Amino acid sequence: MAAALRWGAAGGRRGLRALQRCEALCSRWCLVTSHRFYSSVYDPNEKTFEKLLIANRGEIACRVIKTCKKMGIKTVAIHSDVDSNAVHVKMADEAVCVGPAPTSKSYLNMDAIMEVIKKTRAQAVHPGYGFLSENKEFAKRLASEGVTFIGPDTHAIQAMGDKIESKLLAKNAKVNTIPGFDGVVKDADEAVRIAREIGYPVMIKASAGGGGKGMRIAWDDEETREGFRFSSQEAASSFGDDRLLIEKFIDNPRHIEIQVLADKHGNALWLNERECSIQRRNQKVVEEAPSTFLDPETRRAMGEQAVALAKAVKYSSAGTVEFLVDSSKNFYFLEMNTRLQVEHPVTECITGLDLVQEMIRVAKGYPLRHKQADIPINGWAVECRVYAEDPYKSFGLPSIGKLSQYQEPLHVPSVRVDSGIQQGSDISIYYDPMISKLITYGSNRAEALKRMEEALDNYVIRGVAHNISLLREVIVHPRFVQGDISTKFLPEVYPDGFKGHKLTDLERRELLATAASLYVAEQLRSQQFLGTPRIPIAKSKKSSWELSVRLGDGIYPVAVSKDGTSFSVEVDGMKLNVTSEWNLASPLLSVTIDGTQRTIQRLSRNASGDTSIQFLGTVYKLQILTKVAAELSKYMPEKAAEDTSSILRSPMPGAVVAVSVKPGDTVSEGQEICVIEAMKMQNSMIAAKTGKVKAVHCKAGDTVGEGDLLVELE
Repeated sequence: MAAALRWGAAGGRRGLRALQRCEALCSRWCLVTSHRFYSSVYDPNEKTFEKLLIANRGEIACRVIKTCKKMGIKTVAIHSDVDSNAVHVKMADEAVCVGPAPTSKSYLNMDAIMEVIKKTRAQAVHPGYGFLSENKEFAKRLASEGVTFIGPDTHAIQAMGDKIESKLLAKNAKVNTIPGFDGVVKDADEAVRIAREIGYPVMIKASAGGGGKGMRIAWDDEETREGFRFSSQEAASSFGDDRLLIEKFIDNPRHIEIQVLADKHGNALWLNERECSIQRRNQKVVEEAPSTFLDPETRRAMGEQAVALAKAVKYSSAGTVEFLVDSSKNFYFLEMNTRLQVEHPVTECITGLDLVQEMIRVAKGYPLRHKQADIPINGWAVECRVYAEDPYKSFGLPSIGKLSQYQEPLHVPSVRVDSGIQQGSDISIYYDPMISKLITYGSNRAEALKRMEEALDNYVIRGVAHNISLLREVIVHPRFVQGDISTKFLPEVYPDGFKGHKLTDLERRELLATAASLYVAEQLRSQQFLGTPRIPIAKSKKSSWELSVRLGDGIYPVAVSKDGTSFSVEVDGMKLNVTSEWNLASPLLSVTIDGTQRTIQRLSRNASGDTSIQFLGTVYKLQILTKVAAELSKYMPEKAAEDTSSILRSPMPGAVVAVSVKPGDTVSEGQEICVIEAMKMQNSMIAAKTGKVKAVHCKAGDTVGEGDLLVELE
């Protein structure tokens, strides 16, 4: 299914009053109903551009194309050679290859993109986010060719894109700022000196950066030196600018941002806030609007400061002013992103505005159609970033592969999926591992979260590792449900790393009963014959089964008996009734266990009784055997586990940036052995023990896969 901006079922009249309150917002609205729709109304007489090029890829390119189609604007997609069959390429009216897979040779290749603009005669360019979206040189080149940049002018990009200059401007605009060093840090020694003057902990970050790249927290001199090295390398790789700044790190804050929208006529609005505190490695994972933490007064104060900053730089377009907010609701300017944010859909849900349409209108020179009093907060929206990542490794290390099966949960009411992939798409090492943005909407937060829980359970992703399990655990965690969150939520809730859902005794029995019922249902299906066989076949009259189910370290006897279309399952001396349609060909299976409905996915099975089941978001590995087979399995030899202390394997696919050791070297436990870059993030690989290097199996520049052997110790 081609992916882009899509919504689930619609209907109902209960949102009529809410709609009437927002009649001024005639572009896009959200009805507060049990079945919600997301519709668009555009003025066909309002002329903008005939043809627009999207200088991006993936879901954001699809998102822009969707609005352009509704506005009657023809679209041009650019792509690298590995993206030739991408969804955004298929959606656009025209598509042109701009180079090979590496971003520096394709999506960051300004010369190639400018050639495409001339060739296709595109009148405007929407940069999306990332890549060239905040590159002032690109905006200047477009302006020199008479092509409209869908975003702010170069002065605002320069001023707000540079964290050092933006901080000075924010101070002058009387916006609250974080204490820190306002200049460029020259080297690691100066970084240490500045950090000592400010006082630990400090945040080292790229001056021209964003998205969590080129950013490190340092608690002492050693971490400052290491942070300077990695941050400058990541900044150069991601943004072509290795300048860094240092500021005081505010411990345990919330990350709350204000969406602003301004035109070329001096009008500016704040479109309420987004709560973005759930993060890993300084990258957002779950966002919502509005925030549970802000009261109307704080919201207004933050909004007014955000607008003041936008006006100070004569900003015109959609932009985001990010703040850190402490436990006393003191807020401090963090940065301004002069582009469309990844998480913009939650703002669209609660305000009714199509931000892409507004950006195009502003770029064409139209004034804003709304006043501040028109901007509502209707309902609640939650967004989960679904990544091709293994959440059990540092809350998410990239995974690559082909999506062998892919099904978005659009049958769930009030669900929106922004994606740029489809079944058969490849997730490669060259680009961000995001699969989609999953958004749910409700009349209140509880409703939006419940729909998110259902949507995550109904999301089918096969072929790559994904973070559904982590997302589901976050949104049902008591602290998150209560709104007790900060940017430290993940390390505080999972201090030893994410381990998946921890089953209660009842949930364990439900899983065992479901797995046993699936096993029996499959056995019964295998005994069925289609058509009329020539030789009469005696039908099995077996109606009860004694099984042994292994789950984790436990082995559980399970008794199953068939009762019509249901199964009666005895686990731990307790009987459970399990019913389902038992459509074993479907990737999703709705099962009712003693009146409780669960949506599960059986991911794999083999002849040895091994099966993997996704239950409550987490994948559990089980082995289901008959009682006799279980007795015999005791005599089967087990494969010895590999001694991982003497070897270093790559925990993710990526490129080797540097190798710090050679055969014969003696290394200490925790010493850096090599650095691997994956999705533009650099990761230091360290020795698990003290020893002598026996062999090195990689060199700088090599591409490695997950599990590849890098270094051996004696």
